[in-house]
Amino acid sequence: MADTPALDPTQQSLWRPLRLLQASMDADIAQLYSEQEIEGLKPSFVMELLRLHACGPMTIAELAESVQRTHSALSQKVAAMRTAGWVQTVVGEDARTKKVTLTDQARRVVDRLAAEWRATEAAVADLEAEIPYPLSRVVTDIERALERKSFRDRIAEKLAADAAWS
Repeated sequence: MADTPALDPTQQSLWRPLRLLQASMDADIAQLYSEQEIEGLKPSFVMELLRLHACGPMTIAELAESVQRTHSALSQKVAAMRTAGWVQTVVGEDARTKKVTLTDQARRVVDRLAAEWRATEAAVADLEAEIPYPLSRVVTDIERALERKSFRDRIAEKLAADAAWS
């Protein structure tokens, strides 16, 4: 008799619909860029590009802090943005540091990116007005619940009751 295949826990997910929704919305934004012939720009780059435009050159650590990301995550993103031609790194004040700065390619489209950001925020506000429980309220409510008990502690409690974890 053949072994029964193990149940795949990834077949059910409460998170997947949210990730798929965000991916779909990002794809729509990317389509707008393509229609405007802004090639090679990922929606995930725009916050950093706008921040650099508003604040000027920054070290990766400064940029990471300003957008609330880890240094490691921002370092990888800056590498991808550099490869795509949106940013460059230049020597900082003391030659030991490097600053991230916009390329001419980025400077040419940054005003359009700011317009897209404003339009996206307005579209999200419109969506939130159409639904009975706005996503921004969901996020706030989840943050409050996590202040009472961390996500790590919630997972650890579930794992303590799962023999497979021990």
